[in-house]
Amino acid sequence: MNAAPEFEFRTSSACTYNNNDPRCVEVSTNVPGRVAVRNSVTGQTVEFTAVEWSDFVSGAKLGEFDLSS
Repeated sequence: MNAAPEFEFRTSSACTYNNNDPRCVEVSTNVPGRVAVRNSVTGQTVEFTAVEWSDFVSGAKLGEFDLSS
């Protein structure tokens, strides 16, 4: 039986982590076909398929999730 690969998280370069406000989102794309997103404070993780993640990123770039619209 093969062990499931572990996610290797990275933090966006746009994140300005500081001790007064440690909120950053971390993303892992090292597991083929899967993307994991982790809250840097709580450690809670949500997983997506690669297609789901690609669709989300495309929508975000188009402003689909812009709350000011």
